[in-house]
Amino acid sequence: MQAKSLVCEEEDQVSSVKTIRKRSKPTSVGVPSHVIKFKEVRLYLVERKMGSSRRSFLTQLARSKGFVVDDILSDEITHVVSEDSETSSLWTWLKGCGLGNLSKMQVLHISWFTDSMREGRPVTVENRHLIQDALPALQIESALAPVAMISQYACQRRTSTDNKNKIFTDAFEILAENYEFNDLKSSCIAFRRAASVLKSLPWTVECIGATQGLPCLREHTKAVMEDILQCGRSFEVEKILSSERYQTLKLFTSVFGVGLKTAEKWYLRGLRSFSEILAEPSIELNRMQKSGFLHYGDISRAVTKAEAQALGNIIDEAAHLITSDAVIAMTGGFRRGKEVGHDVDFIVTTPEAGKEEYMLRQIIDSFKKQGILLYCEYQASTFHMSKLPCQSFEAMDYFAKCFLILRLEASRVDGGLSCAEGDNRGWRAIRVDLVSPPMDRYAFALLGWTGSTQFDRDLRRFARSERRMILDNHTLYDKTKKEFLTARSEEDIFAHLGLEYIEPLQRNA
Repeated sequence: MQAKSLVCEEEDQVSSVKTIRKRSKPTSVGVPSHVIKFKEVRLYLVERKMGSSRRSFLTQLARSKGFVVDDILSDEITHVVSEDSETSSLWTWLKGCGLGNLSKMQVLHISWFTDSMREGRPVTVENRHLIQDALPALQIESALAPVAMISQYACQRRTSTDNKNKIFTDAFEILAENYEFNDLKSSCIAFRRAASVLKSLPWTVECIGATQGLPCLREHTKAVMEDILQCGRSFEVEKILSSERYQTLKLFTSVFGVGLKTAEKWYLRGLRSFSEILAEPSIELNRMQKSGFLHYGDISRAVTKAEAQALGNIIDEAAHLITSDAVIAMTGGFRRGKEVGHDVDFIVTTPEAGKEEYMLRQIIDSFKKQGILLYCEYQASTFHMSKLPCQSFEAMDYFAKCFLILRLEASRVDGGLSCAEGDNRGWRAIRVDLVSPPMDRYAFALLGWTGSTQFDRDLRRFARSERRMILDNHTLYDKTKKEFLTARSEEDIFAHLGLEYIEPLQRNA
């Protein structure tokens, strides 16, 4: 990879030398290269399917006949000319260019251009010249959706799991994670917001002009995108990925129970691998970390939707043996429609006030009796209305909860387990989180635990900045009226905020 970078740098240097040599030639002054006859017409020739040599020839031909031909596609263009007979791919490309004036442009087949060159003037546009006639009106309308309509808040954007700009968002997330590792919070947030915006786009960005007007895209984020568009990769991201510090912190924080501070401490001590940590006598691992290393092979692998549903069935069975009116809800990425995740989150509660924490403890006891409880950290409820509203934006909620590692048998999973190659145990360990809010707090907890993280952050930011309200996993507080607002459902919370309800499948910000 380093060798490729050097080659690319050498090519850039050669290109720069050629550019300098070209510029060193004397230029003619005062005499225009051609006379403009048709100022009301401004052409752009699409290089796709045409090729650069033919495009250059046709450009010079048109200019010699008095036409204005621009080398850059912009909103000043009146006529777009293309040899691309695949109209869908042409329009996909045009949509990705972020034009605000596309509806007023004539998108024409090369036949109009050749007719105009033969006549020596812009000929009348006939139906046979029109490329856009092949497109349904709905497709044209979607191509013209103004980027100004895209909100800076993820809670006002619909984002499915179908990410059309993954090549950019993957790079942004690596950069954000690296900034987090370096405790540069503002830069981390900037890249995560930018990634969130790109994930919401129903089209693929194919030129940097398409990002004009999009919120949350700063100069740095656009520079990274420009690298990827031009070279197919980001050199800044490649440098991070090859960094020993980034690789080590990424590895250490992948262990259940190991946070960034612990990972940084181990790194500064010169440790670089799991074997070095486990062999170091001065390091005392806590219970969570011991379980994290013990079951690392299993819990570092993705959990499938079938495995998550099997765990949901086990939890449901245990809860309904305790009380017939138990309420169980899968949250997190699986509720948002994802096919895989790194763990599984559930809300477990009951309409009977004050009994939810008792039910949670009984469910844990049931897992012990079944022999499927591999690890459990239980945190008792500290919830009380006197602590609300919570002023800490990132505060962990006060509800009773437990962080588990459960043993899942293959016989419980439709289609079997997603086992590692050569693993014939017939079971695997999976991370599961259970939270148990009182029923009158259920809607707030469900919204918060469903995510995504960026969706939740922007929802709370919107409440604070636009509505003078405080939202968290416990409640919604109106600072203007100085009162708590009740909600029986997520829809009620959105209504209080004056937002259109966004279903969980569209919250993948």
